[in-house]
Amino acid sequence: MKFQLSSPSFVEGQAIPTRHTCDGPDVSPPLAWSTPPAATRCFALLCDDPDAPMGTWVHWVMFNIPAGATSLAENVAKTGELPDGSRQGVNSFRRVGYGGPCPPHGPAHRYYFKLFALSETLDLPAGCTVRDLEKAMGGRVLASAQLMGRYGRRL
Repeated sequence: MKFQLSSPSFVEGQAIPTRHTCDGPDVSPPLAWSTPPAATRCFALLCDDPDAPMGTWVHWVMFNIPAGATSLAENVAKTGELPDGSRQGVNSFRRVGYGGPCPPHGPAHRYYFKLFALSETLDLPAGCTVRDLEKAMGGRVLASAQLMGRYGRRL
């Protein structure tokens, strides 16, 4: 069975609800995933917008999500360390935790939520950058899944 990522808030390729954006309360969407490879020791999550005017914009960096987790609840706290041991890094807004879609007015942008099943936990501090995370994940990714949603703002 293929490793898959989904959300009860939106389906692949469809609109991300306003509540998960800067035009609403800007809370992270709930996410759920299928059974990962047996050797999974933790998960890492990235969310980015490749359509941003100045290059890919990172909306969420999260890692060391426990291997036994099968979902993330809506509105994950915007703190560096969470009670379950998960850690969050700095997004392109220069804040820790989730920062929702907030594109300039115009066509909808694509937002990719990417989940990685990793073979070991990562020795990274909370507040690290996406580059730190990507480097640390090198050679440790057992499987990955993604979910793409869209969000746009009209004039």
